Amino acid sequence: YQVTLSGGEKMTFIDTPGHAAFTEMRSRGANVTDIVILVVAADDGIMEQTVEAINHAKAANVPIIVAINKIDKPGADAQRVRHELLQHELVLEELGGDIMSVEVSAKKKQNLDKLLEAVMVQAEILSLEAPVNCKATGVVIEAKVERGRGSIATVLIQKGTLSVGDIFVAGTEYGRIRAIDDDHGKSLKEAGPSMAVSLLGFASTPSPGDILTVVDNETRAREVAEFRLHRQKETKAALSHKGSVESLFAAAKGDTKKELAVVIKSDVQGSVEAIQSSFAKFDHDEVSVRVLHTGVGGINESDVTLAKASNALVIGFNVRANPQARDIAQRDNVEIRYYSIIYDIINDMHALLSGMLSPTLHENFLGYADIRFVFNITKVGKVAGCMVTQGTVKRGAKVRLLRDNVVIHEGALKTLKRSKDEVKEVRENFECGIAFENYHDIRVGDVIECFEIEEKSREL
Repeated sequence: YQVTLSGGEKMTFIDTPGHAAFTEMRSRGANVTDIVILVVAADDGIMEQTVEAINHAKAANVPIIVAINKIDKPGADAQRVRHELLQHELVLEELGGDIMSVEVSAKKKQNLDKLLEAVMVQAEILSLEAPVNCKATGVVIEAKVERGRGSIATVLIQKGTLSVGDIFVAGTEYGRIRAIDDDHGKSLKEAGPSMAVSLLGFASTPSPGDILTVVDNETRAREVAEFRLHRQKETKAALSHKGSVESLFAAAKGDTKKELAVVIKSDVQGSVEAIQSSFAKFDHDEVSVRVLHTGVGGINESDVTLAKASNALVIGFNVRANPQARDIAQRDNVEIRYYSIIYDIINDMHALLSGMLSPTLHENFLGYADIRFVFNITKVGKVAGCMVTQGTVKRGAKVRLLRDNVVIHEGALKTLKRSKDEVKEVRENFECGIAFENYHDIRVGDVIECFEIEEKSREL
């Protein structure tokens, strides 16, 4: 997290993933930092995530420094990157603008010192300062559950000094700081502005993006947390009611979506958030993913019980089910899928949703047969003596009865015979005997149209 410069100054970095699923994390990163370093590969140029990161930085009104990386690679063209950035209203200093850029190679550690100097210059221009001697305020960057230690949150201190023993509120959680660790796991007694530290003392796992604030006493902390929790429940209840009313109207119209219910458990909150945002992009009129529950930590019995009650799938990302949960899942036939790569989750969910789509029905024409005679046979009913005039007539296929080119019946064949023998098909210019399933109004001169219905699977 931290780099110490030659002059003794410290600089804290927060890295946000480039994966498409981590949109919210990139947005949060832009909002909590003082300066955004936009990393662009010199050989690839501007990518979709690069544009998204630019928009997040603009929305947060945070100054940008462009790091043009991989300049050591064949095909690297830093000038092309500078010109591409113009399309997104980023005018670099080399092109007469006010945005600094540095050409670097992370692999060879080339010009990294120049990048740090650019950040320091920008910080001096902006006069970035934070008060030290006041109650600490920070933002939760990430949160997880560690066995034997409980809920742990990575927090970036934005102002003030946080000390062991301080009482705090973070979102709907509150507690007392029991331990502060730096990025190397070293225990600290206090942490000042711009330090990213791991905090121990949460009763349960906070959400990334929650603001941590030190308060005077535990009573005040509890009041604030309970008020926020109450507001959160009211909001969820309102959204749930809105959804249920919309569902009733949709059901009345007969256009209810098919839903794939899932329970998501992960090692860290950021991954849960990324998986949820990926599922939200599966926007389709017929199918959707409904997230029943999310959480940090291993898969337990309550997760499996919830999945059983809702006929849901349990997704474990970098976590596993405990023995009791595995036993219940096996007993109740609840499927648990384990993943370590988000792309795999997205691909699997895409395939599952595609499988839930109603197939496209395509009609294949087989042939025509003219009715030349009509026979009344005991225990069978009327049988048409036919001549196949075009194509093929197949047993098991669908048929239509045409009279004066008007369809008067559509159904299935009951029998298809040649010389008293049941056959699979009769080809063009051959005679056959045909009887319809549950239909007997056939006449000489009628035409039988034979066809098949082919089902084609659809892609989401």
